[in-house]
Order: sequence, then structure tokens, then C-alpha cells
Amino acid sequence: MFQCMNSQQTLFPNLQVFPALGNHDYWPQDQLPAFTSKVYSAVANLWKPWLDEEAIQTLKKGGFYSQKVSTNPNLRIISLNTNLYYGPDIVTLNRSDPANQFEWLENTLNISQQNNEKVYIIAHIPVGYLPYSMGTTAMRELYNEKLIDIFRKYSNVIAGQFYGHTHKDSIMVLSDEKGSPINSAFVAPAVTPVKGALQKETNNPGVRLFQYDPHDYKLLDMLQFYLNLTDANLKGESNWQLEYTLTQTYDIEDLQPKSLYGLAKEFAALDSKKFVKYYNYYFVSYDSSVTCDELCKSFQICAIMNLDRNSYVDCLKHYYLKHNL
Repeated sequence: MFQCMNSQQTLFPNLQVFPALGNHDYWPQDQLPAFTSKVYSAVANLWKPWLDEEAIQTLKKGGFYSQKVSTNPNLRIISLNTNLYYGPDIVTLNRSDPANQFEWLENTLNISQQNNEKVYIIAHIPVGYLPYSMGTTAMRELYNEKLIDIFRKYSNVIAGQFYGHTHKDSIMVLSDEKGSPINSAFVAPAVTPVKGALQKETNNPGVRLFQYDPHDYKLLDMLQFYLNLTDANLKGESNWQLEYTLTQTYDIEDLQPKSLYGLAKEFAALDSKKFVKYYNYYFVSYDSSVTCDELCKSFQICAIMNLDRNSYVDCLKHYYLKHNL
């Protein structure tokens, strides 16, 4: 769920909710269809109080939509169904453009560009590479490359990207073909903790609040809240707390691509204290004793700074091979 409220609003009279489909929102699990289906119709009926008619119609066709923010007429939310690009979804296997979402996305961004709108992209499965595994994209690599191309083409329109899926807290910076930072992206931790059979760590529940400038929709700051799950289970009650404020914690000006790229460069430095903080927050402060060795750090740094295959491979050659040969 993406709730839109600018930095000047202190109450919630004009709150809008912009939902996005997750990969578990269908059965059989992960098999979201690339065509009109009962699940999309059911979701459209469920979300009807929040969305306009145009958004409802595209939602029924493929699980995605766009809609303007009522209080900010030049700001548009694009909710993508990136579950269509998820590896386990065999329904979309070998399809070049499942549900014609790529074509729709380019058309929508082109119209926004012509109308001088800014856009926030929201979706469940993120672009880029998983920060805990070498060379593994969150979605199929072919689709990842296609999205990166589109996002680069319309980087002047896109003011921010917001994802979920991994249950962990991470940032990403999209750069152009020459390596200059052009877009900021954020992966929010989940309210639900998750731990796979091969994972040692899990996450505390987390929710977050972004602040943006209502005049140009620049992302200004992020407040991350969390629930200490161990403490809550012991006491039998929940106590949500502010975990960190991004600009204050990392001493950066704002959440713009240049600021986040500079922060990632600081993370990459040897014995970076800021990276130690970042890795603790990655698990939503679940266990501060967990450490990240050089190999682990290589995966994290390359995933933050390199979202396409070519730059990611070059990054691994620089960081991974440097520490493992």
C-alpha cells in the first residue's frame, strides 16, 4: 500500500491509498495471469473506493493502473504488476510483454512527460539485483533490462520508485548508461517477518513514511518505524517506534539520486560505519550482532549502485574479484 500525503500535511483529511498487487495475492501462488481474469476483477471491486474508473479498467486487464493524486494534480502514481515478471510465474514464461504492460507503461510515461507531470512508480517485486545473492535479479533478467531501459528513458518524469517483496530494507540508485545517478528507488521492509530454511536472519516488522516537496515532488526524507518483535512477544504487546530518519542517520541532504549515490560510495569505503548501520537496518534492527563480510558487502554495494546487468557485472569484477582472488 502506498499512502500519499505531502510534507505539509499533519492530519489525514486528504489521504489517498494506492495499492499494488503482491506475488502471493493469487492461487496457485505466484501464477498471476497476463490477461483479464477473475482475480483482477475481484481486486478491482475491492479497490474501487480508492481508484477512478480508468484505473479500474486497466486493473481488470492486467493488475496495473495509473492515477493522479487528487491534492497534487501534477503528480501521478503508476502501480505496476511486476509479479508478471517474477521467475516462478510460468504463465508469463517466454512472453515478451505480459499483459502489454511495457507498452502501456511507456505510453503512460510519455503522456505524463507531455503534460509536465511527475510520476511515482510503485510495485511489489523490485527492479535490480537481490543484495544477498550474486547475480540474481528479483524478476526475470530480460524483464529487468526492459524496465531499466524505460526508466532511464523517462528518468526526468519519474520522481521516485517504491517496492517491497524482499521483506528487507534497502535502497537503490538507477544510473544512466554513463554512470550518472538519475533515479532513487526504495525497497520497504515488510510488516511480516520471513525466514527461509537457508537464512540465518529474519526481520522485524516495519512501516515507513516518505516526505516530499508538494511543488516539484522531490523526495525529501524518509522515516522508518519498526516493531521490536522479540520484545513484543515477551511483553504480549506492541510498541512501534521510530527506527531512523534517513537524512539524519546518514547525514545527507535529501533522497535525491545524487545524495544516495554519494552515500553508497561512503558505504563502499573500507570499515564504513555508515554501512554497518545500513546492514543493521537491512534486517530492521532484528539483530545488531549480525555482521557482513567482504563478500556480503560486495553483493550489497553492487545491488545498491547497479541495476542493469552490464554495470552490475562490472561492479562485481571490481569489488567481488578484488576480495576473492
